[in-house]
Amino acid sequence: MTSRLRLLRPSELDAEQRELYEEITAGPRAAGPQHFALTDTEGRLEGPFNAMLLSPELGRALQDLGAAIRYRTRLPARVRELAILVVAQAWNSAFERDAHERVGAAVGLSEAELLALREGRDPELTDPGEHAAWEFTRALVGKDGVLDEAQYDAARTALGEPILFELSTLVGYYSTLALQLRLFTVPDRSAYA
Repeated sequence: MTSRLRLLRPSELDAEQRELYEEITAGPRAAGPQHFALTDTEGRLEGPFNAMLLSPELGRALQDLGAAIRYRTRLPARVRELAILVVAQAWNSAFERDAHERVGAAVGLSEAELLALREGRDPELTDPGEHAAWEFTRALVGKDGVLDEAQYDAARTALGEPILFELSTLVGYYSTLALQLRLFTVPDRSAYA
């Protein structure tokens, strides 16, 4: 499947787009052991980031939210990545799945856990907080997206309300990215290799 959006070359960007491009490529996503390539060999942004250039003001706000979720929350790295992978599976988002399986492995998710998340099965997490986060995220991306009182109380007890806020924000953000990746038929990361 071919993307509906043409990848924009850095030389084609106007001043506003160029500023956002620089923020994305020089920001925290571009460095460290938990990152993945943001651009192809020609310097064009991959995945959801190319679409952000279409509306730099909104794109900046969206990428700022994503950076905050990934780098400025109390979410443990394994919880963050397993929740992203639950969203990727629910939306059948190959790009998110591929990118975040790599990050998930880097933060300690096992091959068996990654496979279970990819297939939408219980990853049989032994940590109670991780299991509560998995159940909470699955409920949010489920058919009706509603937690009953027992589910909410269990998640609140295991994780605390600040984490529930951060986790629900993560689910909304990655669902937005998955929607945009689907809308613009962005191929999975293997298409960029």
